[in-house]
Amino acid sequence: MGLVTHQLAVTIVVPLPSEAVRPTRDLLREYASQDPQRGALPFGKLSRVHFARLLILDNATDIGGWPLPARVVFISDIDAPLEAYLRELVETAAGAMDQIFGSSADYPTSRPVARKELIGFLQSHMVEAAANYVNTVGRSAEQIRSEEELRRELEKYLDSPDRDLSRMGSLELHARIGAHVRSREDLRWTSGPAAGPDLHFKVGETLHSIWVPLVLIILLPLLLVALPVWLVLVRTHELRDVPSNAKPDERRAQQLAALEDHVAQNQFSAVGYVKPGMLRRMTLSSILWVVDYATRHVFNRGRLAGVKTIHFARWVFLDDKRRLLFVSNYDGSLESYMDDFIDKVAWGLNAVFSNGVGYPSTRWLVLDGARREQEFKSYLRVHQQPTELWYSAYSQLTAENIANNAAIRAGLHARLSEEDAQAWLRRL
Repeated sequence: MGLVTHQLAVTIVVPLPSEAVRPTRDLLREYASQDPQRGALPFGKLSRVHFARLLILDNATDIGGWPLPARVVFISDIDAPLEAYLRELVETAAGAMDQIFGSSADYPTSRPVARKELIGFLQSHMVEAAANYVNTVGRSAEQIRSEEELRRELEKYLDSPDRDLSRMGSLELHARIGAHVRSREDLRWTSGPAAGPDLHFKVGETLHSIWVPLVLIILLPLLLVALPVWLVLVRTHELRDVPSNAKPDERRAQQLAALEDHVAQNQFSAVGYVKPGMLRRMTLSSILWVVDYATRHVFNRGRLAGVKTIHFARWVFLDDKRRLLFVSNYDGSLESYMDDFIDKVAWGLNAVFSNGVGYPSTRWLVLDGARREQEFKSYLRVHQQPTELWYSAYSQLTAENIANNAAIRAGLHARLSEEDAQAWLRRL
């Protein structure tokens, strides 16, 4: 398998004329019903894609009374480089791009649209994520699929009635499996370690992990003076904030539920208004800056503050930071997903989402809030958006499955003790 650099969060936000909202929504639902290998939008043919989704944000009016046009949002989690992904996308789905984005005022007018023009259009509507989470940086979609095939092949080998493996010790059996794999030309790729990020990316991330704390140390005297003032101002705002008592509409809840629990994973998309005023906007921007640093350098190996079920997640500002979009790809049901966060990282939820209009009451930014369980769950459902089209490149694999497969591959040709060999065999 080829060298991997890292994963990228691609977010493309395109305004939709009012008259195009319903046809575009119907179109996305039609695409969602098609085979991802043979349909008009064949994500299954795009080798770099982990997850992809398309959703529509309807016309709205913000809390200041300003109209917000409808938008179609195209989100994908991919393996770098971006240029290769965009070329692959327009080569396989140019017709679908025409239909989805063609009503936009700045969509290319030439017919057929030249690939270079289409790529330029997509790039012009890209929005950078304020914070992004990747379960395991450097683990490509190709690696995930290949390691799942390896596990299946090893299980097939062990289950074969032509071999009597039951009397072998763990070390002998491990050696026999390794020899079988080495004899297979199609499995020679297992002889080396997984590719992982390249040197350029590693150096860049290392420098970023160092200079950010250094800058904070330099600014520490100023931060120590500002922090108490900021906390008092936040608390003053909290005392004036009014939480929402809104409950999710039953029909809408059923619509959202119908999009969930079809495979081992689920998707979540939500959008909400940021509380008015410079303080809340600066607070949210600062918190997400910290979140992004933490996800890049601390929570980048299989867990997000103790939560192990998330594959990818991101936070994206919209409309000059008047709204925040949050999307994630996770394992299990929405109920268990919410419970996992409430139990393990409620303070983190509060730090981010308490800056949103209607969030359950908090104290000092991180207390209460999500701990008000039913209020919090209602808040999420009210702000959740239907994901009209969602694609996963490995929909039957949980994050735990993927990590287990990676461990099987890593231990396949390693020198193991008897105890380690037993533990390795238990993974199969």
